[in-house]
Amino acid sequence: MHIDQWIEGVPPTSVYALIALIIGLESIGIPLPGEIALVTASLLAARGVVSPWWVAACAILGAVIGDSIGYAIGRRGGRPLFDRLGRRFPRHFGPEHLETAERSFHRWGMWAVFFGRFIALLRIFAGPLAGALRMPYWKFLIANVLGGVAWAGGTTLLVYQVGKVAEQWLKSFSWIGLVAAALGGVGSAWLMKRRAAKARAEHPEQSGGLSGEPMEPAAAPVESAVD
Repeated sequence: MHIDQWIEGVPPTSVYALIALIIGLESIGIPLPGEIALVTASLLAARGVVSPWWVAACAILGAVIGDSIGYAIGRRGGRPLFDRLGRRFPRHFGPEHLETAERSFHRWGMWAVFFGRFIALLRIFAGPLAGALRMPYWKFLIANVLGGVAWAGGTTLLVYQVGKVAEQWLKSFSWIGLVAAALGGVGSAWLMKRRAAKARAEHPEQSGGLSGEPMEPAAAPVESAVD
């Protein structure tokens, strides 16, 4: 079962805690589909199952707290921590992933933490790598909070609005589709009838066969006797 199907099966009151947990664990450095979970919860909010405000608040809380825990782990473990993770989980913490994240941090600093929220790779690395690189915590915290609010709050609001519009459109589409199907059926029948009438007018000798009436067999040729 995919993460989105799993969340939809959870009682509404537990969705908030689940969203905070998934996004928090992803922010610590555990590769989980936090973005998919957030989008699924936002769509549930668009359907009225849960509150979009609570979804956004729990997502922001999970992002900020998870990143802060990840920062503490990275600061304590340092580069050897990523080397061990790279050997154990090469698909997520391989040397090429770490090098890409490090280049982003050295080039952008605080902005790497902020924009890392919107990039799957940096979202996992942001907290632990900022700690391992000894970024001052106050700088990290500012970028962490701003990034969490922009990503979690913005994603929830956007998906919620799109979901509401799509829901209204789909309700209208059910009637539009029914009318279009009926008009299409009438139009197809009229077109086929017109083509059949045109064919009979152009080839009247074949009208018997076209109408389903048996056609008289042609008379056999009379052979002349040869003396």
